[in-house]
Amino acid sequence: MSTSGGNRAIIAALGANVGIAITKFIAAFFSGSASMLAEGVHSLADSANQVLLLIGGRRSRRAADAEHPFGYGRSRYVYAFIVSIILFSVGGVFSLYEGVEKLADPHPLENAWLPALVLVIAIGLEGFSLRTAVKESNHTRGNQSWYQFIRRAKAPELPVVLLEDFAALIGLVLALAGVGLSVITGDATWDGIGTIGIGVLLIAVAVVLGIETSSLLIGEGASTGDVNKIVAAITSGDDVDSIIHMKTLYLGPDELLVAAKLAMPAARSLDEVAAAINAVEERVRAAVPAARVIYLEPDVLQRA
Repeated sequence: MSTSGGNRAIIAALGANVGIAITKFIAAFFSGSASMLAEGVHSLADSANQVLLLIGGRRSRRAADAEHPFGYGRSRYVYAFIVSIILFSVGGVFSLYEGVEKLADPHPLENAWLPALVLVIAIGLEGFSLRTAVKESNHTRGNQSWYQFIRRAKAPELPVVLLEDFAALIGLVLALAGVGLSVITGDATWDGIGTIGIGVLLIAVAVVLGIETSSLLIGEGASTGDVNKIVAAITSGDDVDSIIHMKTLYLGPDELLVAAKLAMPAARSLDEVAAAINAVEERVRAAVPAARVIYLEPDVLQRA
């Protein structure tokens, strides 16, 4: 997948979150709302996360060198994993701390209309950001469900932005509920409860992101559909008897490594074997364009 769609979603989210973070901090200062302060930190963490995703995308485009002969494509996975850590520590843990502090020492909100107004505006901006992420994701999601898309996507940017924006919208609703109930009941503990809910939500999203990106960091192979396409491409001609074994590995979101040992007729000359391997490589790349690095080992199948 091209990074352009992911970059559009990241930039849209970054612009929304910077503006939202500033207004949230102003509203938290004048109202004393813990949930508003937690939401401000959440938006600030999201803004830093989107900057990290852009940096990861830029670093991943560096050319391969002697130290990294397969290139820097996995930089996008590294930075996406850092995002999950920041979301957990800065966003989730801080929100939990603020919520517990609010429950231990509740104090009435001042100028409650201000955080409520900011939250309503923020919901609209986050909705725009989420809409952009959904629109860009639909270009590559195909017939997959949203769960399958987040679980199987090899490019981490769109799943990260989708989950961040979704968590942000739910968090804003929780913050608005906390502020609203505090005003209606006159009990500021509702503000603390809303803040704790935001913290739990952010930690849950961070754990999901951490699990998914760690799997990509360890190394994932091609999907079942792409493996079937590669097998069909290799065996579609008369130059290969069979596949003895094959392995695939994503070197980056857009670069798939294919390594296979192929059984070929024993009577062929070296020139014929070389021509056959070149033909197989062309068929594989045509079937799965992400298969950019291909290593094929010719062999003669020893039959019992």
